[in-house]
Amino acid sequence: MSEIVDIRGCADHIEALQDASGAISWIEAGIWDAWNHGESAMALAIAGRETPAFKALDCLMDRQESDGGFTGDLGASVPLDESNRHLVPGEPETARDTNFTGYAAVTALRSLLALGALERLPRYWPMIQAAADFILDHQSRHGDIVWRASGDESLDDIDSLRAGNASLYKSLECVILAGRCVGADVTIYERARCAIGATLRENDARFDRFGTDRRRYAMDWYYPVLAGVLPLESARARLYARWREFVVAGLGCRCVTDEPWVTAAETAELALACISVAQKAQARTLLTDLAPLVADAGGYWMGWQFNENVIWPYERPSWTAGALVLAADALDELTPGSTLMVRNHVPELGPGLGSGVTASGEALPAFLRA
Repeated sequence: MSEIVDIRGCADHIEALQDASGAISWIEAGIWDAWNHGESAMALAIAGRETPAFKALDCLMDRQESDGGFTGDLGASVPLDESNRHLVPGEPETARDTNFTGYAAVTALRSLLALGALERLPRYWPMIQAAADFILDHQSRHGDIVWRASGDESLDDIDSLRAGNASLYKSLECVILAGRCVGADVTIYERARCAIGATLRENDARFDRFGTDRRRYAMDWYYPVLAGVLPLESARARLYARWREFVVAGLGCRCVTDEPWVTAAETAELALACISVAQKAQARTLLTDLAPLVADAGGYWMGWQFNENVIWPYERPSWTAGALVLAADALDELTPGSTLMVRNHVPELGPGLGSGVTASGEALPAFLRA
């Protein structure tokens, strides 16, 4: 397996956080959402943990609501305890996040590929399709997708997130690939993905229209690169332009530019972004730099406050371990489908061109035709 990441230790930690229903919480105290559950499920699959991985996929299917969405806890709203070290979930706020919903497609396809079980895709296709339809129900006329379910509100009154839309661009790629595998018509998803891509590249102001400047967040910086939205040279230029703002040599990637805090998950995702632009040496360095955050009991500590030289907060989220496993797998191509997260397997098509896929599936990447 990986020489950098202890995949077995990460999988052990994730499996320990999985309950009888198959749900994988953030930490022992709780917090659940579909995106981070999916990150953990994929890591279990990459580690070869077949039974818990399928339990996680079935749990995701069971938790899907009638319109295709998922209700999840808002982890960002969870406070810390009096010591300022541990998360205290209590009764967190919830939301029906579009990005978190869309990630079901990535979760299912990546897990099945890693487990060599693509023949089970028809079982999960209805979940994938319903999640994709939920996404499209929340796409504005400008092409961006608002961050949460709208209810009775106008889409114009709800914010869109740059990182979330980039992630949805990748999710819709996986919807398209999965749909082609099962013989479904995926034209509407191809068009929706093209519209997201065009908005990210050509109408970036859509993501700052409520006056919130998110340029301080690492995810807004690297996610368009990771998701394959940009041409290769533009993607590399985007990473290099702000590398020194976010990357602390020898430590990893800051979560935000204005805090002395590097986080393991953002560093792992930045490594994925580097791999996506053929910069594997940088990716390997980033993952190696996280060695001090490896937890003896399994998984990784969330982050390191480098002014005070302390682990902070004192939590080992399941999704942090999952992100490290995904990055290690993509770096060294350890399992089937390891390139799914870091290569653009579905080029965007012009208006009116249709899917361009023959009945034989010749437009599918090799790992889906095997």
